Amino acid sequence: QFVESGGGLVQPGGSLSLSCAASGFSFSLYDLSWYRQVPGKERELVATITSAGGSPNYADSVKGRFTISRDNAKNTVYLQMNSLKPEDTAVYYCHANYVYSNGYRLDYWGQGTQVTVSS
Repeated sequence: QFVESGGGLVQPGGSLSLSCAASGFSFSLYDLSWYRQVPGKERELVATITSAGGSPNYADSVKGRFTISRDNAKNTVYLQMNSLKPEDTAVYYCHANYVYSNGYRLDYWGQGTQVTVSS
């Protein structure tokens, strides 16, 4: 289970921090991501951090503005969003996945949290 928090309304140029607390699975073994979706469009991958904790990957549209991080002790993944733009408005989802050696895959999704960037 994933429980998200931290969405809301912010003015352009402002900041928001999202968090997603996990339970019921071995959080530290999972790769973690944040996605976002606007009505009528496909869900977009925003940022990913692997279970190994290496350098995160970001969509070009958020590089230099968003930071994904994880705290395995708290079973929580975060997304710090700075210099927000109106085009960042979307429902944001946290995601965890684990792939077994035989290719079997486990996925968990958060319930989504609305981020609105508007003056």
